[in-house]
Order: sequence, then C-alpha cells, then structure tokens
Amino acid sequence: MSRFETSKFVRDSSIMHQNVLVEACQSLGWKYHIENNSLHITDLGNNVNFFGEYAIKVTNNKVTYNTYYFGETEGAVKQLQNRFNDLNVSYTKNLLINEFKNKGFSFKRNSKFIETEDEKISFFMVGRSKIKNEKEPVGEIKFTILFDGTIISDSNYLPEDVNEKAHAAMDSIDAFFGSKRIMTKKEIPVKYRDRVSHSKQIQKIKRQ
Repeated sequence: MSRFETSKFVRDSSIMHQNVLVEACQSLGWKYHIENNSLHITDLGNNVNFFGEYAIKVTNNKVTYNTYYFGETEGAVKQLQNRFNDLNVSYTKNLLINEFKNKGFSFKRNSKFIETEDEKISFFMVGRSKIKNEKEPVGEIKFTILFDGTIISDSNYLPEDVNEKAHAAMDSIDAFFGSKRIMTKKEIPVKYRDRVSHSKQIQKIKRQ
C-alpha cells in the first residue's frame, strides 16, 4: 500500500485455508479428518463411495481433488467452493481489519456501498498521524472484498507514518494470501506532488 494507488490481492482458486475449509465442511455436514497435517474430506453427503480414499485433500492450503471420482463429485465440489467463498469473505474481512488495527488503524463503515454479486463488503481503515505540523493528519484507505475473498484497496494521500504502517499491514496480508498484490499507481494531484516526492527522498535515505 502506498499513496495514490489501487492494489489487488488476487486469490488463487486452488488455495483453500484449512480453518475456513473445516468450517465449510461443518456447515455442509461433510465428514473429514486431519492426517499428517493434511485435511482429508471423505464424505460429501452425496452417496458416493470413495472406498476409504479422500474426495478432496488440502495440504499446506493447496487443494487436491480425487480425479477418479471427480465426475460424480463435480456438483459437490462446486457447492464446497461456493460455501468456502462465502466464509472466506468474512474471514478475509476479519483478517484485514485485525492486521490494520494492530498497526493503529480504526474501522470506518462505507455508508455509500451497495452490495453486488461481485462486490460483497466495503469499508475504510483510518490512520492518524503523529507527525507534528502534519497538514492532513488523517488518512483513509478504502477496501472492497469480492465474492471469493479477493481484496481491492484504494488510497489517496497518506501521512508518512500512516503510510509506513499501512505497508506493514499489507505485507502481513500478502503473507496470508501467499502471493504478491498487484499495485497500480494513480495520478498524483499537483498539491501533493512535492510532499510525496519529499517523503520518497526520506524513505530512500532511511534505507541506505
């Protein structure tokens, strides 16, 4: 996260976090067990006999489907993916809010947001600068969570210390998603160009 940019955490559809998947199985009434740190789903409630094998296995959050039975379980897999997506939206929201709160941000509702088929949740995380004489001490980052848990963020001007904390929170979320976010810079309004340029020079000096 930085000033004047949008970013997207692209979710890999082959990745399912085990704790979210367990909750999905429990809500669907499917049988599972954990074996050598792998989650084995053994009964999809569709009267398909897997003869002691798994229907779906998740190891290190990576999904493997039993392709031998896949033709008979395709509908069940879709049902699982849909339920997982629903739970993942809520799980992602809580993860994001907690990571930013840990960095000193506060939650703010997006009163203008209207849920759609693709966009399920939207809100702001607000940070307050501790820099003396900062002209705009409050910075907001808008987040939108899509139907599968993908995160879209949008920011304008952020004070230097707020920006650094946002970076730290985003890095933690990156680690959870297992993939780097895609960032797209926006045009910087004229009134902010000198301030942002000055901050970049400070950051460069700090890194040296």
